[in-house]
Amino acid sequence: MTEAVLLVGGQGTRLRPVTVNTPKPMVPAAGVPFLAHQIARAADAGVTHIVMATCYLAEVFEPYFGDGSDFGVHLEYVVEDEPLGTGGAIRNAARRLTGGPDEPVLVFNGDILTGLDIRGLVESHEAAGADVSLHLVRVSDPRAFGLVPTDSEGRVLAFTEKPQTPEEIVTDQINAGCYVFRRSVIDAIPEGRPVSVERETFPGLLRSGAKLYGKTEDTYWLDLGKPESFVQASADLVRGVVASPAVPGPRGESLVLPGAQVAPGAKLFDGTVVGAGARIEAGAVVKGSIVLDGATVRADAQVSASLIGARSVVGERTVVDGAVVGDGARVGADNEVRAGARVWCEAELPDAALRFSSDR
Repeated sequence: MTEAVLLVGGQGTRLRPVTVNTPKPMVPAAGVPFLAHQIARAADAGVTHIVMATCYLAEVFEPYFGDGSDFGVHLEYVVEDEPLGTGGAIRNAARRLTGGPDEPVLVFNGDILTGLDIRGLVESHEAAGADVSLHLVRVSDPRAFGLVPTDSEGRVLAFTEKPQTPEEIVTDQINAGCYVFRRSVIDAIPEGRPVSVERETFPGLLRSGAKLYGKTEDTYWLDLGKPESFVQASADLVRGVVASPAVPGPRGESLVLPGAQVAPGAKLFDGTVVGAGARIEAGAVVKGSIVLDGATVRADAQVSASLIGARSVVGERTVVDGAVVGDGARVGADNEVRAGARVWCEAELPDAALRFSSDR
């Protein structure tokens, strides 16, 4: 198996304002764009040719990744003029694939962090003679996902996309967003229009009698759609909870990139990342967070489970907990920014303007 399609066209609306200036797969996690981790893991599994299906802010990918040679792969880019959905994006990218009709093609989403054994998924796909194989994971609450029940041999029985009633929840196995397609199946997806692989392609294949198999693997899996998940993924990569060859430093409690300044007395832990040119002043405590390039966390501030955007400022004694501060925003001293709050890019919050408690 040498070819893959990487789906990176989404707008990342649930991550705003992080994705106002940057497409979600290019937001840094553990010191590099999240996409770098996926490409590096695919290369480790033997993938040599990746077609990147882009749409939103498509122009930012190629300047960073180039032809992929730094990652040991050959990268090509296909741009959608209008969003085509998952199936349409896969079909659109297929014109750059080179394999024959029976060759396996890995397809994966640009917003999933997983410890999946990619090579093992491909091997099981080929051993079963499958048309499509799906990576499945078990979750405690499957209501927000696509359910995929299978028989004792792993053959897919049905697809239920985001069940609406308790009766529809017939399994805890969900579609984990990574597939292996027989190339001829991709070529049969309708061209030039939006297609949902989850709602149209897979159910249609089942009705036609195609062989669809699910491989359930008990491994790390996280959907990075929400800010809290993205921050958690970055921290897990830094601490080595999930491995990636793209992490630019040793595993540990923090990752400080070249050019960053951390003052004596500042504390960094729980997988915190401090970006290039960022500054953490004396007495500041940063826990399990991402501080992007050029940002400043001033003296005695407390930042926890949050994302601090590029060139932004968190003022003295301010608390940021489970929140997002957008690129270039300035949060004044003595504020409390908590509970999923999002400070928009370039916004300015005066000193002591926002509180979640009556007194400090």
